Amino acid sequence: MSDTVLVTAALPYANGSIHLGHLVEYVMTDVYVRALRMDGKEALYICADDTHGTPIELNARKAGVTPEAFVERYAKEHLEDFDAFGIRFDSFHSTNSEENRKWVYEIHAALEKRGFISRRPLEQLFDEQAEQFLPDRFVKGTCPNCGALDQYGDVCEVCGKTYEPTDLKDPYSVLTGSKPTLRSSEHLFVDLASFEEFLREWVNTEGRLQPSVRNFVMAWLDGGLRDWCISRDAPYFGFEIPGAENKFFYVWVDAPIGYIASTDAWAQGQGTPDRVNDLWREGNMKLVHVIGKDIVYFHTLFWPALLHAADLKVPDHVHVHGFLKVEGEKMSKSRGTFVNARTFRDHMDPIYLRWFYASRLGASADDIDLSAEELANVVNAELVNNLANLVSRAAKFLGSRLEGRYAASPALLAEQRSTVEDALKAATTKFAGFDLSAAVAEGVAVATLGNRLFQEGEPWKTVKTEPEAARELVTTCLNLARAAVVLVAPVVPDFARSAYAMLGLSGAPEKFEEALAFDLVAGSSAVTGKVGGGGVLAARISKKDLEAVFEASKPAEPPPESTTQTVSIEPIGDTIDIDAFSKVDLRVGLVLEASRVEGSKKLLSLTVDVGEAKPRTIFSGIAQAIAPEDIQGKKVVVVANLAPRKMRFGVSEGMVLSAGSGGKDLQLVEPADAAQPGSRVS
Repeated sequence: MSDTVLVTAALPYANGSIHLGHLVEYVMTDVYVRALRMDGKEALYICADDTHGTPIELNARKAGVTPEAFVERYAKEHLEDFDAFGIRFDSFHSTNSEENRKWVYEIHAALEKRGFISRRPLEQLFDEQAEQFLPDRFVKGTCPNCGALDQYGDVCEVCGKTYEPTDLKDPYSVLTGSKPTLRSSEHLFVDLASFEEFLREWVNTEGRLQPSVRNFVMAWLDGGLRDWCISRDAPYFGFEIPGAENKFFYVWVDAPIGYIASTDAWAQGQGTPDRVNDLWREGNMKLVHVIGKDIVYFHTLFWPALLHAADLKVPDHVHVHGFLKVEGEKMSKSRGTFVNARTFRDHMDPIYLRWFYASRLGASADDIDLSAEELANVVNAELVNNLANLVSRAAKFLGSRLEGRYAASPALLAEQRSTVEDALKAATTKFAGFDLSAAVAEGVAVATLGNRLFQEGEPWKTVKTEPEAARELVTTCLNLARAAVVLVAPVVPDFARSAYAMLGLSGAPEKFEEALAFDLVAGSSAVTGKVGGGGVLAARISKKDLEAVFEASKPAEPPPESTTQTVSIEPIGDTIDIDAFSKVDLRVGLVLEASRVEGSKKLLSLTVDVGEAKPRTIFSGIAQAIAPEDIQGKKVVVVANLAPRKMRFGVSEGMVLSAGSGGKDLQLVEPADAAQPGSRVS
């Protein structure tokens, strides 16, 4: 194995924005890769957008665009957000690429050739109205575990349990709102149990997994491995399966293969296309995956099995991190603690989040908690008051009081040099083991030493009577400051670059050995710029800064109800009794199709499902206020027992309720999302 380390972070799904929970993983991996490089290794940071699957298909439909156009929007946004937080990939590709298709087909062919794939019928939910099978995200219902309403067919967002779509209680199609039936369709399965011996050996190899994660995976192995269904029915955004009509690869087949495809794209871009084979076929690398604990099953069982079957490099280490909590609880949109990356960057410098995450991320899979008060305390105490303070005050003192000239030789005592050497050794080891908090602590400790020497030496007093002694003291402190900056450079690279400039150095730290290069001395060729120049390296923050981010992340509140009548309304009609009202049968309807009526400016032709065997046709006079595309797919309230009315355009079989004075002043009366077609409105 060469010194090359190929590191991946889990692929972000191209179905939404990057948020602070995502950034835990991408910051952690970025710091790890930067530290490897500063330790002299070739480290490649590989990632891609995960673009296939049912949610993409569904949301692209809702947005009225193709899946390709839908994922392209998020690809651009994701890269902008990563760049803002200093996250630099060697390759950020897409699973919807020809490179990925090539590798998916190769691995599938290897599985087929070795007899690991079987075909058999699978009973699934089927939408009779849409005439298609319903993948997990095309069906909703009641969670079979906790009873939560309106949950998708793969996992409950309330209790977190996974299940099959057929396990849902009271399922309904998200396409038409109708109750699905059961039908069989032939699907492809990987015989995962055939890999049990290999997987047990792989899991128990030293260094593969953290001990707690290994225990989880072994429990799955001991419980018996089930066949893995790798196919989905059309329509599905993904790669078609060769030799299987109207079948597509399940997203969890091609998503991890995107690691290889992204490496392939990188190799081609470097002008060394064979490098992907050297890394993945020949295994001339150390392969490290960084993931959250919610996708351990896929990365420690399915993925190694696929690679092993295709004679490709299997992971050397899968590092699992915990989730992010905010103010001690799960992220919440209503409380404003579900924060998108760009909302944070619009209000605060991303350097603060990078520092906080690194100072709290250890080698375990424990969750971390972000609170406004703790963020301010950690950043101010460690980054601002300690590290930035040492660099700034010592460099500016040298620049303003001692002509910006270092002493002839650093006055580092043997004990101080030994402290830096020990810190360097410990930091590199901790970074390599994903114990970022311990590594950061080593840099902070060196800065603390420099601050103590500066404070105790009181150069602002000695400079008047013993300027050279003051110069030697400040030079010593600045060499310690430089060492501390080097040690934390993987965490805050932009800060490190600015600190180097303030020390009179060009560029930024490139190797950890620079922590021991005590060459901040008079006449050093390393010192090429003005000492003590530049502005503020890092400003203090308060908990109000993050609280402002939370406030900006809260959903917009509806406007307060007016207490005064500002518009005139039609007079209330004649009083009716309850018997008259009870004759009106109001039902929830789902608009399946909507179109303008040729020859009429006021009418829309609506095909509405009100829970009956056949949808109704309703002509509604709302065309001046509501476009067809704005009502299609929405739930409405229908007067269901209105006598059919024959019109020159056809027969209208009901009335859709709206509010307003008519013409352009109309708003639909919409029931709650959870209401099902055919439900009575009372």
